[in-house]
This record gives sequence, structure tokens and C-alpha cells, in this order.
Amino acid sequence: MISKKDLTGDIFGGITAAIVAIPLALAFGLQSGLGAIAGLYGAIALGIFASLFGGTKTQISGPTGPMTVVTAGVVITITEYYGSLDAAMGAILLTFVLAGIIQILMGVVGIGKYIRYVPYPVVSGFMSGIGVIIIILQIFPFFGLESPKKILDILHSLHTIPEKINLQAMLLSLTTIAMIYLFPKVTKKIPPTLVALVVLTIASTILGLNVPIIGHIPEGLPEIRTEIFSSFDFDIVTIILVPAITLAALGAIDSLLTSLVADNLTKTQHDSNKELVGQGIGNAVAGLIGGIPGAGATMRTVVNIKAGGRTQLSGVIHGVVLLIILLGAGEYAKLIPIPVLAGILITVGIGIIDYKGLKHIMHVPKADAAIMIIVLFVTVFVDLLQAVAVGMILAALLFMKNMSDLAESKSFSSLLEDLYHSKVLPDEKEIIEKFGKQVYIQHFEGPIFFGFTSYFKQLIQKLPDVKVVIFRMENVPFIDQSGLYAIEDALLSLQDKGIKVIFTGLQEQPKDLLTKVKLIPSLVKEDDIYENFGEAVKAVSTYLK
Repeated sequence: MISKKDLTGDIFGGITAAIVAIPLALAFGLQSGLGAIAGLYGAIALGIFASLFGGTKTQISGPTGPMTVVTAGVVITITEYYGSLDAAMGAILLTFVLAGIIQILMGVVGIGKYIRYVPYPVVSGFMSGIGVIIIILQIFPFFGLESPKKILDILHSLHTIPEKINLQAMLLSLTTIAMIYLFPKVTKKIPPTLVALVVLTIASTILGLNVPIIGHIPEGLPEIRTEIFSSFDFDIVTIILVPAITLAALGAIDSLLTSLVADNLTKTQHDSNKELVGQGIGNAVAGLIGGIPGAGATMRTVVNIKAGGRTQLSGVIHGVVLLIILLGAGEYAKLIPIPVLAGILITVGIGIIDYKGLKHIMHVPKADAAIMIIVLFVTVFVDLLQAVAVGMILAALLFMKNMSDLAESKSFSSLLEDLYHSKVLPDEKEIIEKFGKQVYIQHFEGPIFFGFTSYFKQLIQKLPDVKVVIFRMENVPFIDQSGLYAIEDALLSLQDKGIKVIFTGLQEQPKDLLTKVKLIPSLVKEDDIYENFGEAVKAVSTYLK
């Protein structure tokens, strides 16, 4: 039973998320190659069904940047095979439905829990690559021009822009970007993308600007696309299977990463496998009504939570509001200038790039930096799923090397059990007896790698109510980038709770890394770092006396 407070929050959260979703859904639909309406259909289907059947209470789902990039590639590939978009439409939508079915199967067999083992450099390189792709794809629309479909073709055609440039379109795009970044300085209560969309559409229409617009948008309820069933045969499976797997895998990663963000904001725990089932149902329904596939949308989820959303009802309300808008706003939406949508998407691309990872690229371990760069370039110039696969293989090889260097005598399972534990050592008995539950001592018995960071994060979330946490780092010779950010998240979480953190026995590589990225002294002061445990005990005794 939903409480009155949660119901009010869900209504506000859902409506706010829908307002944010409108311009993004239209823009992503246009970028996919299937038209703005396909983005709106996808947002409605995912918004309602992924929320109803998913495993993350506050998640808002719909078309996203990464999913739209892959969707556009799928549309191009299948259209080239059939010769025209009309002939290919049945196969394209069948691909979306199949991707949803694959996601449902992924959830049923329990694949969701393995998302935690994706290393940070792989995620960072992948997301930055997606951001770069979105920006490149909007270069020609930014200037009011029709764009080549493929990244390399766009780059090869850049020299043709100056002779065809539409100055009015360029002005609209620049104004859109400026409004998105500057309007929050006036007020944060209204989404800047919506303000830019409405104001500049009205201005363009009144002034009669010569710029490309969206054009006709169907009105009324979406219908089941019957060409999906008429196009099905066993030969087509060989064409659509790999694209469907790509969409399903990317949608799973995209959604579950957003679920982790929602967990951090709401202090809850999502059900990964149930979330995949919900996303799969949403994507399958989206394909059936002609919508593009999507995933959990980070920005919209955050907006929903901050506006008060607390249960699945907020996501359903978001989808219903979009449906109501669809029924009454088609004649106005057709006037939206494409350069405005290009400006919106460019800001989306800029926002997706992982600046934290890029900023630390010279300070993190060289192998992590190399993986990040390789994944970024493979994402942009080759294929998104191949980029993730290459990154995971490289990270796994690096992980195995480091683990074999650590302890040839220990089995992997025993090493996993020993890496993080909280047993009381002989030199800790005195402080535990003296201060009891006011102090928590966390031991680390080996390198802090991506394979163990999820467990560490869960441990910190379940930490009892204490005043001081001591990280014993005597046996940690090495920290990779995933481990670094896991420690950063832990420190921020403990800081928010007013818990004092002390490090002891910090070795050269970990201390050097924490210093280079400024976790020392911004989150851990030099005065709270001790060479040995005995010195830390004296400091704690002084602090708690």
C-alpha cells in the first residue's frame, strides 16, 4: 500500500520526469532514423512497462543516448540489406522485440548480478565513446544540413559544411546550447531543455526561419505494427540476431548502472534480474508499437527521485503523462526545428562523457588508462558491443596477472574470501574492548581490484552506526581505477554520515594514487594517515575520549 506521502511524491516525480523526457524522446527518435514519434512511443512503452515489472522502484526508463546510437546503426544496417526503410521496417521492429525477449531471458537466468564485475575503465571508455558519437552525429544537423549516417562518412564530409551552412540553423543550435547551460542560473525548477524547445520553436515559427523541422507526427494511440509478424521467417533471424543481442546487452548495462545510481540516492537495493525482465518487457512492447528501444535513464531517474518519486508508480505516471501529451500535441510538435534538437543532443553527448576518468588518466595505473582509451576508440570507430568485449578481455587478463603475482599459493576462492574481512586481530583487542561499537576496523588482505569493488560498496552500505572507521591497508600493494573510485564513494558516504576515517599502513602505490587524484587531502587529511596501527589507536583514543 502506497502512503499518502509517497503518492504525492510519485505524482510530482513522474510529471517532472515526463517534462524532462519530452524533448529527449523526440530528439532520440529523430536521431534513430525512425522519426521523432518513435522516440515518444519508446518512452511511453518503457516508462509504463519497465516500471511496472522492473526491480528498481524509482527508475525512469526510455530512449537513452547509448541505446539510440546502437539503434541508429541497426536501422542503417537492416535498411541497407532490404534497400529501403519501408521494406526494412518489419525486420527493424522485430529486432527491437527480440532484444526485449533476450533481456527477459537474461533476467530469468540470473545474468543481472554480473554487471557488478564490469571494470570502471571499460564503463568510462564506453560512456565517453558514446558521448563523442552523439556529438559527431549532430554536427551536420547543427548547421541545418542533412547528415551522412556513419561516423567515418561524417568525418570525411566535414570539409563540405562551409559551402552549404545554414546560418539561421546554426544560430538556433547555438542559442539552444546557451539556454540549456545558462537557464539553470535563473531557476532550476523548470528543465532547461524544455524551455529551449518551447521558446525556440515558437520563435522560429513566428519569425518564419528557413530551417528544417520535424514535420508530420501521427496523433492518437499507437497501434500494433502488423508488419513485424508478416516479416518473420527463419532466414531473417540470421540478420537480426546479432543486432538484437547488442541492443539487449547494452540495454542491460545501461539500465543496471542507472539502478546503482538510484540505489545510492535512495539508500535502497534494486533487484538486478527483475529489472532486466522489466526492461525486456518494456522494449518488446516498444517494438510492437513502433517505438525505439531504451533503458534506465540516469538523468530522468535522478530528476524523479529529487522531485519526490519513491515507488514504481512514479515511472508509470511519467509514461501516462507522455501518452496524454502525444494525444494532444502532435500538431505543435511537428513545428520543432531540427537544429534545436541537435543542440539538445550535443549537450546530452557532452554530459555523457566521463570527465572524471579522463581527468585522472595520467594518474591512474597505466593499464587502466590504456583500457579506457582503447574502449573509447573501439566504441567510436568500430562497434559498441565489441568495445565492451575487448575491454573486458583486457581487464580480465590484467586481473589474472595481478592475482597470480599476489599469491600463487592461494586459490581464487580463498583469496576472494580473505580480501575483505573484519576479524579481530590481537593488536585490535584493546581498542575494541575500550570503545566497543564506536569503532569499526576494516581489513584489506590484497590488491583492491574491480572484481571486489562491488562487495566493498555493499559492505560500506551495511556498516553499523559507528564514529570512527579504520582502514588497515598494510597488505594492499596496489589499487586499480575501479578500486580507487570504490574507495572514493566509500569515503564520501562515510563523510556524509559524519564518520571519521583513518588510514593505517598505506603503501607507496596506493598512497601515491590517492594523492594524485586528490582524495588525499580532500577526503582524507594527512593527519589521519598513520604508518602503523599503534599510532592510529592512540589517535582514536584521543578523538573519542
